[in-house]
Amino acid sequence: MAYTLKAHMPGLVARVVVNVGDKVEAGQELAVINCMKTEMSCQTEQGGTVKEILVAEWDEMEVGTPMIVLDD
Repeated sequence: MAYTLKAHMPGLVARVVVNVGDKVEAGQELAVINCMKTEMSCQTEQGGTVKEILVAEWDEMEVGTPMIVLDD
C-alpha cells in the first residue's frame, strides 16, 4: 500500500532530498519546508521506495498538501 508524505505546515519547499527510486526508512528526512525563515524537516513515518515526487523547490505548501509518494 502506498504512503503519501503530506506537508505538516504551510511554507515553501526549500529542498527535496530524495529521488524517485530511492529506498528510505521510517524517520528519514524526505524534504524541507521553509516557513517564516525557519527550515522544518519533513520525515516519513514509513519505510519504502520513493515512487513519485509531487513537489519542486519553491512550491508553496498548505497543511496537508501531498508531497512525496512511497511504495512498500
